[in-house]
Amino acid sequence: MRMTAMILASGGALLLTACGSETSGEFTTEDGKNAEYTIDKDSGETSMTIKGEDGEATLRSGADVPVTLPDGFSLYPGSKVVTNTVVNQPDGQGTMITFEADASAEDVVKHYRDQAKAAGFDIQLEMNTNGTRMIGGEIKDKGSSLSVTATDNDGDKTTGQIIIGTKAG
Repeated sequence: MRMTAMILASGGALLLTACGSETSGEFTTEDGKNAEYTIDKDSGETSMTIKGEDGEATLRSGADVPVTLPDGFSLYPGSKVVTNTVVNQPDGQGTMITFEADASAEDVVKHYRDQAKAAGFDIQLEMNTNGTRMIGGEIKDKGSSLSVTATDNDGDKTTGQIIIGTKAG
């Protein structure tokens, strides 16, 4: 999902410019693809479309973007979405959700580890360092990947991020 990385990088640059005065525009990516973007000044939501030889890719990012996770996955109970970024492209979809939860990082990661294993993910990475826990894995024959990070914040809400990429078909 090479285009996913490109559109997420381009989307990140657009999110940084969201504080500026432009709310829509067009640009050409480094590899010559045509792109359009819009930024809703009231909600902060950013939308982007990139058109290339292999089809069209879209990005939608913001706190109010509806959350749609693959079957078998759910947000940690009671968590609050800070931002949700969804990338759709001809070869698949990518979702990146940043959230806050009233739970320990350990509990948050366990929630997603259990869901990932039940969905057939092979957990290949587990890390615990300075209050941050992370897991990562994939389903090789389906081309799906998963990364979950959760950080304890000294008695405040745990901050977390889940990234799931799935191939089309």
